[in-house]
Amino acid sequence: MTEFTFLHAADLHLDSPLLGLAGKSAEYAARVEAASREAFDNLVALAIEEGCRFMLLAGDIFDGDLRNFQTGLYFMEGMRRLDDAGISVFMVLGNHDSANRFADKLALSGNVYVFPKARAATHVLDDVRVAIHGRSFPRPDVSEDLAHEYPAATRALFNIGVLHTACAGSEGHHARYAPCTPEQLTNHGYDYWALGHVHAHAVLGEHPYIVYPGNLQGRHPRETGPKGAVLVKVNDGRVTSLEHRALDVVRWASITVDVSGTSEYPELLDFIRGHIAQGAEQADGRPIALRLTVTGTTPLHSRLILERASFREDVETLLATLSDDVWLEKLKLETEHPAVPDTVDPTVAGKLDQEVTRLSQDSAIAQVLEARLAEIRTKLPAGAHADAFIEQMRAEIPERAAALARSLVSEAGYAPD
Repeated sequence: MTEFTFLHAADLHLDSPLLGLAGKSAEYAARVEAASREAFDNLVALAIEEGCRFMLLAGDIFDGDLRNFQTGLYFMEGMRRLDDAGISVFMVLGNHDSANRFADKLALSGNVYVFPKARAATHVLDDVRVAIHGRSFPRPDVSEDLAHEYPAATRALFNIGVLHTACAGSEGHHARYAPCTPEQLTNHGYDYWALGHVHAHAVLGEHPYIVYPGNLQGRHPRETGPKGAVLVKVNDGRVTSLEHRALDVVRWASITVDVSGTSEYPELLDFIRGHIAQGAEQADGRPIALRLTVTGTTPLHSRLILERASFREDVETLLATLSDDVWLEKLKLETEHPAVPDTVDPTVAGKLDQEVTRLSQDSAIAQVLEARLAEIRTKLPAGAHADAFIEQMRAEIPERAAALARSLVSEAGYAPD
């Protein structure tokens, strides 16, 4: 009877630059960037603690053109620690690694096997009766099906395919590199497919197992929830346990709060606080980067729009009462004003709304607005962050005008004749 454990990880993106995030918070960008190394350390520690026979890395260890050779040295040191523990490492180069001019020059320890770029190859571990098959990306933009040319399964061995791919149904926001299908992988005859490229953990099949571990550390607001690697136990040629282990250091969260029915401002803040508290509990004590979206129909809509900056400050204050380490990455307001009540003259309200709409579409007004925005733009520092600020102002001005009009109508309490 042969029993062993291995660890499957992918998309480490060590020291990936976070330029957009740096524009919002240089401090938090630095923390997330450092978190990729800490998550990598957690990966190495987990492999050693669990007594893994080997580790699989399914591509994108680095992030494009390695700007700092210290990143490569850091990775090499982690591989050396695994070597000292008797753990082998089998890795393929993904689309980001192939764009890296240092990846091929790293003097990796003897326990690391990098699959070739020219064709798929097989490495056999006789002691645990395992055949591991893989191929590295020959270039960043691989559009052909690499899995089609993987070797046939080796008889009487536990066969593993290591593949960086956009497998059908799981591409998401990721480029469609080295495409394949779950049916194709199932019919190839392997016992486990260790996939990489898609940053969300997913099990596409169980007979055999076709698995994305997801990336080690979330890098932006779309990469929410636990991030880590998959720990796999095999007994007598059969997978007996597959467990996703969270290894991330900073957790991204996206929370939507429907405030419909709230009419008092303190009540609205308490309602939001309760929802955020639930999300914070799921982070298991990790620092949180939060994207908060507030939706719903509320009479407070106009106030939230007109006092957006003050509202954000109040949200940040309540976050401080929940945790010492929650950063509000973005606050999105998508609330609506309730229908005009019978006590308000609909003709007055309607005319105000119509006038706001007309003015927002008036070409002469638009020219004045653009001239004013251009003047403001000259006073801002160059960069994408300033451009985004101007775009936000351009989009919000009609909305703020409409909110102010509705607020005036409601406060005046116009009654029908």
